[in-house]
Amino acid sequence: MSEVQYQPSILIVGASRGIGLGLVREYLSRGWRVIATERRPSVALAGLAANADSRLVVKTLDINDRDQISALADSLRGESLDVLIVNAGVSDNANQTINEITTEEFAHVMVTNALSPLRVIETLSRVVKAEGRVAAMSTALASISTNTDGGYETYRASKVALNMLLRSLVVRAGGQRSFLALMPGWVRTDMGGPDAPVEVKESVRGLADVIDQHAGKPGLVFVDYQGNTIPW
Repeated sequence: MSEVQYQPSILIVGASRGIGLGLVREYLSRGWRVIATERRPSVALAGLAANADSRLVVKTLDINDRDQISALADSLRGESLDVLIVNAGVSDNANQTINEITTEEFAHVMVTNALSPLRVIETLSRVVKAEGRVAAMSTALASISTNTDGGYETYRASKVALNMLLRSLVVRAGGQRSFLALMPGWVRTDMGGPDAPVEVKESVRGLADVIDQHAGKPGLVFVDYQGNTIPW
């Protein structure tokens, strides 16, 4: 009788398009079992699920809805995931100066890019293995020490907040999990624009490799898709 081969599993939050969708494709190609979330129905995800031999499960999640976060956690009860990636975020109006952006717009960017991802991580950490890996999509624009060009003030601030909240969680939680604040590169997506130099396939392949390389390495790192450390 042949041995049953272990199949690793991953939850990708924010997977309906762009980098998130690319990550779904990448992990499926590596033989993983994938759980992916979408805020609204995605034709691309549905198509992947139809051809993934039950290795892809799609669930609905608006990360700014705490009830939906709790419901997702309940639906995953009994899971023991190897990796959790939180990819959801916005850049709407985030390139405005602090003097130009409204309080409501500022709050929306901060909640969506910082508060909600950490709520997702806190709530869903119960279904991640004690020695698993947890990653949140950050950006090189969140590096305070390398900000010499300015611009994207609210977007930068939201990702700095994400990194700090992630650091605080790691200090508070301790344990054997590996945490990563990931910089995917300037990627050719709806958010990155048509002039971005990095293809989605290149970015997600690198991100998956970097996440794999940090298995069994507790603590938090701030790295790009090529494994380079980014200054805080």
